[in-house]
Amino acid sequence: MSWVLRIGIALALVASAAWILRVDIVLFGVSRAIGDQSTVGPNRPVSWSTGEDQQGRAVSERPPNVVLILADDLGWNDISMNGLNPTTQTPNIDALAAEGVTFAQGYAANGTCAPSRAALMSGRYGTRFGFEFTPTPPGMMSALRLMDDGGERPLRPVSAFNSVDNELSYDEMGMPPTEITLAELLSEQGYHTVHIGKWHLGRENGMAAHDQGFDESLLMSSALYGLRDDEEVIQARQDFDPIDRFLWAALRFAASFNGGPDFEPAKYLTDYYTDEAVRVIEANKDRPFFLYLAHWAPHTPLQASREDYDALSHIELHRERVYAAMIRSLDRGVGRVMDALKANGLDENTLVMFTSDNGGAGYIGLPDVNAPYRGWKITLFEGGIRVPFLARWPAQLPAGVTYDAPVHHFDMYATAAAAGSAQLPSDRIMDGVDLTPHITGIDTSTPHDYLFFSSGAAQAVRDARWKLMVSAPQGGQREEWLFDLNADGEGKDLLADNPEIAARLRSALAKHIGEQAKSRWPWGATTAINVDRDLAQPDQPEDEFAYWSN
Repeated sequence: MSWVLRIGIALALVASAAWILRVDIVLFGVSRAIGDQSTVGPNRPVSWSTGEDQQGRAVSERPPNVVLILADDLGWNDISMNGLNPTTQTPNIDALAAEGVTFAQGYAANGTCAPSRAALMSGRYGTRFGFEFTPTPPGMMSALRLMDDGGERPLRPVSAFNSVDNELSYDEMGMPPTEITLAELLSEQGYHTVHIGKWHLGRENGMAAHDQGFDESLLMSSALYGLRDDEEVIQARQDFDPIDRFLWAALRFAASFNGGPDFEPAKYLTDYYTDEAVRVIEANKDRPFFLYLAHWAPHTPLQASREDYDALSHIELHRERVYAAMIRSLDRGVGRVMDALKANGLDENTLVMFTSDNGGAGYIGLPDVNAPYRGWKITLFEGGIRVPFLARWPAQLPAGVTYDAPVHHFDMYATAAAAGSAQLPSDRIMDGVDLTPHITGIDTSTPHDYLFFSSGAAQAVRDARWKLMVSAPQGGQREEWLFDLNADGEGKDLLADNPEIAARLRSALAKHIGEQAKSRWPWGATTAINVDRDLAQPDQPEDEFAYWSN
């Protein structure tokens, strides 16, 4: 055999191996690039500021404190008060509901995280200021495109990838500083404002939390729950999920304070955020404060503390047990926040709100997280946007009440603003409404005639009863569903039988979309999502798919 042939064979083998391992090679490159760009130092204790009420008022005479607790990817069925078969028990979240108001039709602003956070912080549809899509870390869309060859899911409709260049970096994709955040609004009323956890609304050009009205910000600057080699952190990786594979490559265990250098959190991430939230409450017990506690849990990557994992030995499936343990830590954190408020004599005059940024994710491979609703995160079916939505304020709100009209994340903004005697901005359209008069019966009207949802190819509108769903990929076939949410939920498509209702909702949706701003950055991919099967299950010929752009 000639040397030329030998070299040719060797090169062919190398090329073949490189092709087979192409995804692993790309992910290794992502990991190295991010590692080279980021330095995470040892833990740095945070010194929270203290202060007195400027007017020297007693707790009962001060404006109410506001605590907004946000979970990430928490499914409807993930809390035991909703669960026909909950993943785990959540006694502290259940107690919060029992002592306050449960909004049975509470909606996230979007089927993914960042647009919902934009609505919570601005009181508006994020699309009004071009915040339609969730910013993704560098290299994520390229890696997902490489992994999305359709070979393992041949029944899934083809994905599309945008050829339009994104001119903004990850840190430049966010909520414009011209938006008036809830923190800015309450600051004007004398509140001390604190953010802990995830932000996801930009880091540069005045978009960071500490530039958007928060006096202090303990930022989740990367998103592992603990170090990869920590024996006290139990991990569950999911090779069937491209997003999970990317996150394990890209993420670090890191936080920062007020834009300072990255450092390691002191312990398992959810518990760390809870510890710091308790310290914030203690530091600010003598003045009005707004605490935005934005947990990462139970978003992937699935990592749980060993203590919580060991406590759930009855759960056989490893990833389900890790996921349930993560929720257990989240629930314990809610209880500890409530205990801190009570211990400091603040619980009666504190408005506590709890919700999730969207529904549970289908890509974690747990089919019941959003039961009884259809769909997942990354869809606008009820499972993607119907979320736990609770409010407790003993001084003003009744206990143990269920409010049944549809409400939205931006209503939390308006409700908190009204509680703090802040006037909503008058120079722009504000979409949220104060829910307190509706809960107490002072206002018997429904808060909204319509609620709208949009993420590129995925669009939806609902009124008090009906919901029109749209899947309209660019250059592809438009598909619509019409559901009677008061009768069959999303189990039966009634489009053909109700053309007038569909036309009315279609017109309202078109009018709304026509009023929104152009997205500040383009979508990267439009992907078909299996509505009823999680990613661990193989697609079947009878399955329904809906397109999603991000």
